[in-house]
Amino acid sequence: PMSICHVQENVLQRVLQLPVVSSTCESLQRTYSSTKEAHPLMASVCEVYERGVQGAGALAMWGMEPVVRRLEPQFAMANNLACRGLDHLEEKIPALQYPVDK
Repeated sequence: PMSICHVQENVLQRVLQLPVVSSTCESLQRTYSSTKEAHPLMASVCEVYERGVQGAGALAMWGMEPVVRRLEPQFAMANNLACRGLDHLEEKIPALQYPVDK
């Protein structure tokens, strides 16, 4: 069968769009936000962490860019294989399409 994965589609984006994954992420985000609001000390620690992660991410991407460009064909092939595997999983495990509470 033809894969529903398109060229511009990213396997990570597909996984994040699965209801079971997105509802878990939303729940974690709500917990994180309410914890920050309830505990001022925790909020300041979280903000320092968030700034650090953003800075580290930008630095890592800047350093990786030439490598990523050279490895693009391999990434595309790995992404395609992963998408096909995800097609198969979604077919075999319909529960992946339901939010966590279901």
